Amino acid sequence: MSGSKSGGVPLHHPGYQSGFGNEFATEAHAGALPVGQNAPQKAPLGLYTEQLSGSPFTAPRHLNRRTWTYRIRPSVMHPPFRRADNRMVRATPFDEVETTPSQLRWDPMPVPSQPTDWLDGLTTLAGNGDLTMHSGCAIHLYAANKSMTDRFFYSADGELLFVPQLGALKLHTELGIIDIANGEIAVIPRGIKFRVELADKEARGYVLENFGQPLRLPDLGPIGANGLANTRDFLTPVAAYDDRDGAKFEVVAKFLGNLWTTEFDHSPLDVVGWHGNYAPYKYDLNNFNCINSVSFDHPDPSIYTVLTSPSELPGTANVDFALFPPRWMVAEHTFRPPWFHRNFMNEFMGLIQGEYDAKAEGFVPGGASLHNCMSGHGPDAETFERASNAELKPVKLDGTLAFMFETRFACRPTKFAMDTAQLQHEYYECWQTLKKVFRA
Repeated sequence: MSGSKSGGVPLHHPGYQSGFGNEFATEAHAGALPVGQNAPQKAPLGLYTEQLSGSPFTAPRHLNRRTWTYRIRPSVMHPPFRRADNRMVRATPFDEVETTPSQLRWDPMPVPSQPTDWLDGLTTLAGNGDLTMHSGCAIHLYAANKSMTDRFFYSADGELLFVPQLGALKLHTELGIIDIANGEIAVIPRGIKFRVELADKEARGYVLENFGQPLRLPDLGPIGANGLANTRDFLTPVAAYDDRDGAKFEVVAKFLGNLWTTEFDHSPLDVVGWHGNYAPYKYDLNNFNCINSVSFDHPDPSIYTVLTSPSELPGTANVDFALFPPRWMVAEHTFRPPWFHRNFMNEFMGLIQGEYDAKAEGFVPGGASLHNCMSGHGPDAETFERASNAELKPVKLDGTLAFMFETRFACRPTKFAMDTAQLQHEYYECWQTLKKVFRA
């Protein structure tokens, strides 16, 4: 049996609650939540009380993350975990191969020909930091053609940000159900169990595993109180439970970089009600309020930040998620694409749809590029020539959706990333026809 009987949800977002980091309260059956306290002697409806803490108990109130769940069985009801094959998943210290300073780019990962679910199709491309010290991140790709049914996953190492490129997904989590497709993202916090159901025959996309502080909205500074990603556009699911037992349900955990497996005799997605601020959420990238120059020069890409995981250094992100959406280009006497650049930060780019304005060819939806610390990058020769001579009338850059994971540590590609047939060994050639036009 499964169900969600919550009421009071806005009609334009059925099944979701609006807001970022809010204190939510939701129940799939009326009366599942206790009144006036968190842990009564006997929980309502014969449920078990279980708190899920996403931060230390003593974290400052504005950073404290926790959710109280009221579930059919507590999470402790399973035999010991056993080591499982890590498959193509890798973790810190990401030292399988030496890290090159060269610019790197990959074609899209092919969709498997054999039945492959999201977990079996998860492949680590690069990563950095030290997950045991809660710093850095891992960048994964996924390609799948099969749903997870009686199989579930969680990462104790970090939160997971999903960026679908091909095919829609239905994420069944302990705290509710999230539907995402091309043009949307979802974040599942550290430790929350889920399974991935494919809404289409095939699915492909990107996953950021953030080992650091939870992603949050960036400060807006002089922009003011509004702009970029607005809080009301983030959606957290209402409670929904899966009351199944009498069968084997595999739960795979990612813990200290390795995969571990155990079996439950019931579905682990059996939370009937919950309240708190530690929960999965989704966001429609079309709602991003893009800010751009209306006078001259191309601004720094930080103005495109959707979410950020701050580090202990002010102004230095553990990792940012930035978006390059459709937008008007109106800057006068300006080279409008991104300029040539060498950067302290490290930039992983992905393309969800269309074309990226700095690359005329070779960077296609589902593909990726990596430009590490102080490695030169910028528009290819064709783009440079076209933009340098374009008529500077207002132009709508449309039909595009690119993103960037920008992180303070160099991203170390995995052995797979350097050996795969998808690596474009000729990538560097896109700059080699830039001409010397200096005139003294």
